[in-house]
Amino acid sequence: MDAIETKNGQLTKLLLLAGVLAGPLFIAIYLVEGATRMNYDPVRYPVSSLSIGPDGWIQITNFLMTGFLFLLFSVGMRRILEHTRAGGWGPFLMGLIGIGLIGAGIFSTDPVYGYPEDQPFLWGQQTLHGHLHNIVSMLVFIGIPAACGVFRRRFKALGERRWASYSLISGIGMPLFFILAALGFNQVSIFAEYGGAFQRLSTGIGFAWVTLLALYLLKTEAPK
Repeated sequence: MDAIETKNGQLTKLLLLAGVLAGPLFIAIYLVEGATRMNYDPVRYPVSSLSIGPDGWIQITNFLMTGFLFLLFSVGMRRILEHTRAGGWGPFLMGLIGIGLIGAGIFSTDPVYGYPEDQPFLWGQQTLHGHLHNIVSMLVFIGIPAACGVFRRRFKALGERRWASYSLISGIGMPLFFILAALGFNQVSIFAEYGGAFQRLSTGIGFAWVTLLALYLLKTEAPK
């Protein structure tokens, strides 16, 4: 019996570790790709545009891998929080985020907002898979702020004021920079040159919160 419990505990820790790794790996890969891709300006262009072209498989794989890690994290979260305040919505939202990332990998973006430079400038998605890419991507940009709200309530109930405040700031900061990114991608005035930077700030804020949450759960909730 003890051996089974030990194995279950180890499995839970591995599932939570997936949540620790997901964000840093995703961000590291798109930062390297954005810095090394010829004619690609990471300050201006969306992360998703890295899925276009001969080397697009790298970012596609990045989406798929990160989504799978989020799904694993959602399972681990459910195992330890099943009977708690966040045990329903928390794992559900993490799973939804995972599905969104996997979908973003399956349905690649169209050549929008000026990249690649040899393609006509398009203001938005033109194909079915391009529209589907936008739809599933929204699961990420809505799901993480929603999860911040869920765990903010939990942290307030536990008396974890710093974590509650951090969750609130992250839950506001991610969609705020996402809105600025959307203005940039749609060529609105001074935002046009910085759409990619704003999007990276948005994802950085959200994924950092997920990473730190996973570390918190590993330390405080995972089986010893």
